[in-house]
Amino acid sequence: MIATGVTADGGREVLGLDVGDSEDGAFWTAFLRSLKARGLTGVQLVISDAHTGLKAAIAAVMATAGWQRCRVHFLRNVLARVPKGSAEMVAAAIRTIFAQPTGAEVIDQVDKVAAMLAGKFPAVARMLLDAREDLTTFASFPTPHWVKIWSTNPLERLNKEVKRRTNVVGIFPDDAAVLRLAGAVLIEAHDEWQVAERRYLSEGSMAKLATTGDDDPRPKELRRATAELVAT
Repeated sequence: MIATGVTADGGREVLGLDVGDSEDGAFWTAFLRSLKARGLTGVQLVISDAHTGLKAAIAAVMATAGWQRCRVHFLRNVLARVPKGSAEMVAAAIRTIFAQPTGAEVIDQVDKVAAMLAGKFPAVARMLLDAREDLTTFASFPTPHWVKIWSTNPLERLNKEVKRRTNVVGIFPDDAAVLRLAGAVLIEAHDEWQVAERRYLSEGSMAKLATTGDDDPRPKELRRATAELVAT
């Protein structure tokens, strides 16, 4: 399990690494608490897939942070309930949610797509409506951030490199051996990020996170977590 983060000035860092059961809530809770114990503060948004244990741990340990459900993982869950012949049409319709120019239009598009699919795919429509808040948290953040915060794709690329290196070994004698190799890969990535010419997110767009106002398209009760953190 790997956690990465973006600092206040837009730089990217590796935050932590551990080995455990991805469905184990106790593991995820301990992992997130270890990050906080090592000094992680000011988290405004956590992006992940919807593992039950992980989602519960985020709510318990980082209660004031918003949560963005990875759109890629959500789409996979949706397409598992759709006949193959209709998969591309359904996927294209859902992608229009993320193609909207403003936060308000993003949220409105969820309802439009759900209504469009309800007749033929009622289960998909229900999934969309149930996940509306989780899928659209990104819309309350600066528009330049959207492509990098509406999915875990940036982390998946890092995971792919770790898997490439660990697959060479195949079987590890214990967790410590996994951590040594994976840790070495992550140290390389972390060091490369520190000397990169461009920041992961620009300082200008990061500065917008320190401002509050009425341009957040979500109802007040849905933006509470982000507003509380910005205000502290």
